[in-house]
Amino acid sequence: MTWVALTVAAYLLGSIPFGLLIARAHGVDLRQVGSGNIGATNVSRALGKPWAVVCFVLDCLKGVVPMLVAGMLIDQTYDGITVGVLWRWLAVGCAAIVGHVFPVYLKFKGGKGVATSLGVAVGLYPYMTQPGLVILLIWLGAMLMWRYVSLASLLAAVSFPVVLAAMICTRPDWHFAVLWPLLIVASAIAVLVVVRHVENIKRLLEGSESKAFQK
Repeated sequence: MTWVALTVAAYLLGSIPFGLLIARAHGVDLRQVGSGNIGATNVSRALGKPWAVVCFVLDCLKGVVPMLVAGMLIDQTYDGITVGVLWRWLAVGCAAIVGHVFPVYLKFKGGKGVATSLGVAVGLYPYMTQPGLVILLIWLGAMLMWRYVSLASLLAAVSFPVVLAAMICTRPDWHFAVLWPLLIVASAIAVLVVVRHVENIKRLLEGSESKAFQK
């Protein structure tokens, strides 16, 4: 029952539309600006980069906080990690991501899940934290090179299961027999991010996608 309650709480936390609330506090309806998305990229269009950073951090925390709470519960209850425990931990993170993408407060029309997915990865220490930091570097590198938020997010998402698999295979203290659920969830996150960026992919192919940092 504790895990069920934590999973439900993670979904409700993930459903909080911080971008929409930040914009509304400034008298702006974010759904009527730019792409209409409630994430940090659209907040940047509406309010500028500082508020976009605030939105990004808050959306990340929607993933980090539930995972840290779940991690403390594991440390207090279990001696080591097992496949069953790992699935419960991942269920909490998936609930937060689903809450962001399909928020109950907005009739299930939410964001694209990138920031919250990063938060989930950072919060599942150490098995997803270290791959998550590598993915963050990939995202930053792609942003500096091409200045497309969507392209950087897509490259980071697709790279996530690859980097995770490489770490599981190369680290002697990480065992595939226990950690294989991570690869399934990382792959599912990658698919979700790609699906949520279908319109962005079309604009990238057409050459009409907006770049970041443009006035």
